[in-house]
Amino acid sequence: MHDLHLIVEEPCERKLSRTVLKTRGTGDSLAEFNNCLPEFKKVWTEYAELGSHTLQATLKRVDFTYKRFFKGLGKYPKFKAKRRYSGWTYPDKASWKALSNGPNGYLELRDLGLKIQMRGQARTWGTPTTCTIFFRNGLWYASITVQCNPTRQTGTGSIGIDLGCKDAVTLSTGEKIAKPDFIKEGHKKVKVASKRLRRKRPPNRNKKVKGSRRWKKERKQLSKVQSKIARQRENWLHKVTSDIVSGNSLIGGEQLNVKGMTRKAKKGKRKKQKAGLNRSILDVGFGLVGDLLTYKSAEAGGFYVESPTRMLKPTQRCAKCWELTPKSLADRVHVCSNPDCGHTEDRDINAAQVNEIWARGLERTSLDAELPSSTDCGSMKQLGARKRQKQRLQQSKSL
Repeated sequence: MHDLHLIVEEPCERKLSRTVLKTRGTGDSLAEFNNCLPEFKKVWTEYAELGSHTLQATLKRVDFTYKRFFKGLGKYPKFKAKRRYSGWTYPDKASWKALSNGPNGYLELRDLGLKIQMRGQARTWGTPTTCTIFFRNGLWYASITVQCNPTRQTGTGSIGIDLGCKDAVTLSTGEKIAKPDFIKEGHKKVKVASKRLRRKRPPNRNKKVKGSRRWKKERKQLSKVQSKIARQRENWLHKVTSDIVSGNSLIGGEQLNVKGMTRKAKKGKRKKQKAGLNRSILDVGFGLVGDLLTYKSAEAGGFYVESPTRMLKPTQRCAKCWELTPKSLADRVHVCSNPDCGHTEDRDINAAQVNEIWARGLERTSLDAELPSSTDCGSMKQLGARKRQKQRLQQSKSL
């Protein structure tokens, strides 16, 4: 069935490449291609067993890629090889059924005549809507979308977090969560597998040389190790973020440009050191932590707020007097430059505390907000409300 969906997609791409480019995006529509499916099944009899909705979902992929191309959001679509074609989608319940109430159960694919046992237990179960079958690292997986209302339990506290390479997550309470040991052990295995792969004959399209069987075998072993590390990292991040959300309804973080932080170094500017820093940032999963905290806080009825890093500068700002103290990466202890303050704290803990104070300031602003008056320049009522907000913020900093 995987090959059949691939064959359906390729003729449509060829036709689109001839007609759509000539008319600048006004060629054959998706509905016209869907209407051709009954005649297509008469010619290609092996497609008669497949449901029309799954084939329509495959054609929708082609339509989506060309729409992105004409909007300037992506490059011109290319033909996908068999090894790069991920799978297919059941957009409705016409050809599949999930026989489960949450724990375990079975997945029935009627067009294939399969009944597969599902493993594990869903945290929140509901009404299944779509099912996607995809291929990853030599194994087949089924992803089921469920319409439900997930909920979580949370506390009434507030906390700030700071992400780093030395300590993965630092909390405003002083607790530090280090990177797990499996990341370091996994890098060693990846290094050994990569060295074995380099010793085998790789494919070369320019010279029309195919990769050797040993190269293909070692490539599968390398992808297997890398996928295991990725799963372990994701599982660890889920546990850490769930623990944070379970005790705090207000979480303060910071905005991070992960794409810019992990950009390659320019020529001749310590490329190896920058590559090591990029690897450390990606090991922690800076971009994934914010996404996990956002949806988990929403499920618990809490809030996850990210402070503007460039404007606030939590690493250089003092959590007590709010003054800026310039630091380098080598300075791991915050010593306030204000002679009246002299606050001393760990660099990462101080940054987490700054994020928490900023998040609580937004909370007070939302609670103390008053209705605007009819004047555009501001009334005495609005000025008094702003003054009271500033006084409360200063009192919270002094505590």
